[in-house]
Amino acid sequence: MAGPQAARRLTGRRLVLALLLLCLTEGAMAQTPDLPPIVAAAEKGDLGELKRRIDARADIEARDGTGRTALLAATHGNHIEAARLLIAAGADVNAKDQRQDSAYLYAGAEGHLAILRLTLKAGADLKSTNRYGGTALIPAAHHGHVEVVREMLKTKVDIDHVNRLGWTALLEAIILGDGGPRHVEIVRLLVNAGANLDLPDREKVTPLAHAERRGQAQIAEILKAAGAKR
Repeated sequence: MAGPQAARRLTGRRLVLALLLLCLTEGAMAQTPDLPPIVAAAEKGDLGELKRRIDARADIEARDGTGRTALLAATHGNHIEAARLLIAAGADVNAKDQRQDSAYLYAGAEGHLAILRLTLKAGADLKSTNRYGGTALIPAAHHGHVEVVREMLKTKVDIDHVNRLGWTALLEAIILGDGGPRHVEIVRLLVNAGANLDLPDREKVTPLAHAERRGQAQIAEILKAAGAKR
């Protein structure tokens, strides 16, 4: 059995090793910034720094700890010119982070119309889906982003796509909407674009039945006038 002096020596060595490990860890952390510089610049919408990074051939698809690219970071902040600059430099509008958001999907869900249009022109994948299994059209309908829905309906997006909750854009506009002017207009747009009015949810409840249950009289009238069934 080791005596007190040996125990003290052992404790001292452990302390030295712990301090050495701490120094090494802190050094590694100091050398590893939280964000790749190009992502940090995009997050701030700093066009000058973005241009410098792009001109220096920085990795335009570099990702932060959550999987965001510079383009997705710019989209989070609705930094339109930063997004335009990155897309012109070849940024992938379909690159997803760990939450399954891409610049295209996030712009649609949050109503960032200008960036959405940029991503569509750059080849956004209309079949791409978010973590709920929905296309960009579905959360746009949910959140009442009228102009985004109008823009999406100009594309070949599947208007009757069903997400993991069992809802189409029409169902989501009714079930998660407030029945107010924006959602009324979105339902009108979807109906006029040829959405399936009778496609029910998983419980076999139709859009018209949902609208009536929620007291959404205007939406119910639009659906009935278009021939929807309960």
